Amino acid sequence: MSDPARPYVPRQPSAPGPDSTRDWNATDELGFFNIPPEPEHSNPFFSGPLADYVTQRGAVPRAEDAVSVLQAGCLAPLRELGIGNLTGRGFRVTVSVVDEDTPLTRHVLESTGETYDQVITGDLRTVGVPQRSFDVVYCAGLLERVRHVELVLDHLQGALRPGGLMMIRMGDRRAASALLDRRLPDLARRRVWRALHPGLPGPFPAVYEKPVSEQGIHSYALMRGLVVAQHTAEPTLQANPAPLSSTVRTACTVISRLSRGRYGDDHDELLYVIRKPQDRFARVV
Repeated sequence: MSDPARPYVPRQPSAPGPDSTRDWNATDELGFFNIPPEPEHSNPFFSGPLADYVTQRGAVPRAEDAVSVLQAGCLAPLRELGIGNLTGRGFRVTVSVVDEDTPLTRHVLESTGETYDQVITGDLRTVGVPQRSFDVVYCAGLLERVRHVELVLDHLQGALRPGGLMMIRMGDRRAASALLDRRLPDLARRRVWRALHPGLPGPFPAVYEKPVSEQGIHSYALMRGLVVAQHTAEPTLQANPAPLSSTVRTACTVISRLSRGRYGDDHDELLYVIRKPQDRFARVV
């Protein structure tokens, strides 16, 4: 699973000059404005479509034309969107965050909440998220741990402007790692969580409702008139350097073989970029 987000800090230089927008790196939480962006922190799967969306809006936008991002889930690795690269080119991006109002969520947001333009917590089916107000909804590390997934997605995609993008990173219910996550005793889950996510409060509940799968997301998009622009699967456990991750990978291999491939071990997360059409009656595939 992915590491938590590097905090996003929407700061402005105190004395902007003619070249300040080119040199400013908004992802630098220490406030240094002359550090070049760090492209290795971004994921081209998400940062590419976001950059295309931003540049299609024209030249460097005015303050009132800032691109608005809604981060759904406090565990989302926001750095993979490449926002620092965009702000380094002079674009203005605002980021709000929404998540369930639980002790674990509050614990995570206590250290990062002030870095967002807005923090929203509550029941994700009804929480007061401004509808048709965001250009991008970035949902990561959330769907596998909440109930009523389709209602949550309805509420989140309702916050998108027509033409906006919904970016999803989630565990796959049909992956061996998801079955292991659901079946491990609490004590073992806590040990694995501490090894794979050092310093982060958790673990969060392992729910994995039926829509949290490749078939589930494609069916949801089809029924809501949304366009799946691109999708892929990632074996994120393979890249995790934690010593315990090798034990987890071995367990996933065993699960896959015993289930005869019903629960695969070739990936553990699914990534999607989904577009909300300008006209919901004019769906283009």
